[in-house]
Amino acid sequence: MSDNKPKHRRTRGRRAIRVVAVCTGAVLVLCGAGAGWAYWKLDHNLRTVDLGNELTAPAKDATGAMNILVLGSDSRSGSNGQLAGGTTDGTARSDTAMVVHVNEAHTAATVVSIPRDTLVDRPACGSNAAASGVMFNTAFEVGGASCAVRTVESMTGLDMNHYVEIDFAGFAKLIDALGGVDITTTVPIDDARSGLHLPAGTHHLGGDEALAFVRTRHGVGDGSDLGRIELQQEMMKSVLKQVENLNLFSSPTKLYSIADAATSSVTTDSTLGSVNSLLGFAEGLKHITSTDMTTVTMPNTTAPTDPNRVVALQPQANELWAALKADKPVPASVLQLQQKNPADS
Repeated sequence: MSDNKPKHRRTRGRRAIRVVAVCTGAVLVLCGAGAGWAYWKLDHNLRTVDLGNELTAPAKDATGAMNILVLGSDSRSGSNGQLAGGTTDGTARSDTAMVVHVNEAHTAATVVSIPRDTLVDRPACGSNAAASGVMFNTAFEVGGASCAVRTVESMTGLDMNHYVEIDFAGFAKLIDALGGVDITTTVPIDDARSGLHLPAGTHHLGGDEALAFVRTRHGVGDGSDLGRIELQQEMMKSVLKQVENLNLFSSPTKLYSIADAATSSVTTDSTLGSVNSLLGFAEGLKHITSTDMTTVTMPNTTAPTDPNRVVALQPQANELWAALKADKPVPASVLQLQQKNPADS
């Protein structure tokens, strides 16, 4: 359970699955005669979860509005335990949660971060009865991806079309494959819990340090989990910049290493769980760039029952979900609530 003091924070989007698909496709092009083996290896890296009827099938053509639930798992099991710290009890919660809305023409996207400490009404999931006033991230803990999808759909009124999940070990492996990333902070970060100690300035971070950066919250800003969301989104910007700056086509070996790390770091719904599906998905998003993205945190305010939790701020939260459902831009009432990165003074 988090002990943060909530404040509003502004977040920036990620295109992780697009990076996975583009790198995968480029590998197959460059591998030539070895493409068959490369295809088999990358295809078998992908892990999937069968969500049955939880997801709404997206449009079959290259257009049609679409919603994707992206989760970062805080599991301490397996190889995540050494990287994540904390109790290795085999449980997992959704440490990061984002709803990515792609517009009908596939020319723009909106990314909405949902604070993990948001108190919500969770629907019944399997043998778990419905519950009121529980933390959002417990949905994944008690019912996995299926319950997380069901909870998001219940609280937003949006139908989810796809699901993507990334964990600690996968993230660190991807950063190392990219050769590290550059991060700039205008304030020092000193967090004994995450093990991150950075003076103000620009730093080149490897996988473990990058993971500590996206996990830190006690060493910067007000110590809230909402501030940590900002750092996570800042990291995603740096990852995308690093991919853009690398001349991957000059080194098939480097490219394969990145594609291998990328495809082995994510879990998707079963409809995206193949190289062919990922490439088709990326093709439909090829016209969306970082400048075509609007990124926000769900409007929230301190929970009246607990100063360390938040609840959706109304009517702004409902205005946001209604706008996305109608495939319209983020309302000004939501944009004016967004605040800046705690690592940027």
